Amino acid sequence: MAAPQPGAELVPYAQTARPTSFNGLITCDGSTGYPAEAGRYQLYASLACPWSHRALIVREVLGLQQVVGLTLTDPIRDERGWRFPAGSGGFDPVTGARYISDLYLGTDPGYVGRFTVPCVWDTRTHRIVTNDVPQITVTLETEFRAYHQPGAPDLYPDELRPDIDALGTLIFHAVNSGVYKAGLATTQAAYEDAFDTLFATLAALEERLATRRFLVGGQLTEADVRLFPTLVRFDAVYHTHFKCNLHRLIDYPNLWGYARDLYQRPGFGDTTDFVQIKRHYYQTQDWINPARIVPKGPYVNWLAPHDRNRFSGRI
Repeated sequence: MAAPQPGAELVPYAQTARPTSFNGLITCDGSTGYPAEAGRYQLYASLACPWSHRALIVREVLGLQQVVGLTLTDPIRDERGWRFPAGSGGFDPVTGARYISDLYLGTDPGYVGRFTVPCVWDTRTHRIVTNDVPQITVTLETEFRAYHQPGAPDLYPDELRPDIDALGTLIFHAVNSGVYKAGLATTQAAYEDAFDTLFATLAALEERLATRRFLVGGQLTEADVRLFPTLVRFDAVYHTHFKCNLHRLIDYPNLWGYARDLYQRPGFGDTTDFVQIKRHYYQTQDWINPARIVPKGPYVNWLAPHDRNRFSGRI
């Protein structure tokens, strides 16, 4: 595979938009040339990355661990981008790549964009199928339905899709990307605009969760998957590192109980690694944290009891 391009990954990996460079579709009927098959595709992700976290949650919740393979990167990136951990010899065991950039350039030697995770690799054609974050989770939820474990939730039911998509759009712009708009702002006005939008949206979500257990339809859905990775990183990273310091997550009774409810479910807490999360943000974004010192705190008990069971069966 071609060598990575020096400096191509120095741009922050998650800004206000997630440009899609590869948008191939995996379908259950194979009509796109990428049929949903067990053992064919490899998911590349980072435990540190909130966009990856969504895909990791869905893969676990739906029981697709033996259907879609997984390779995790090291949480620390350098000028060559996301690398594979030393514990695996520094190589991806599936492709032999040393960096995610190798997969991008192996798919398109002329590629000049950012080398992002998550992405899905086709082991048959030896190329990236997609790095479209929303499409990756929706594909796992819909096109791989035949492989879902018995009793797996329907995270993207037909009748709730308009509401899931509408709320997901708000969450993406105001919350998922909102923390980056604030943290990476280069003017006071831009920072304050993102800050105000973020906390107005968190206040609205706090109110919404006062009368329902989940965000949409009284059941766990894709909307919850999209919000959780930002919430779980909020107090450990975004509150301090990105100057999103009006309130902490634990200051919102409903959001904090909701986040603990999710964390304690299979697929959520067991795909959350606070050590890798903090190492990534505090040690790779050295224009914000030049000393690269990783804070020891905060200590919060994610396993503390919550009272969200009171909403069982309610919308």
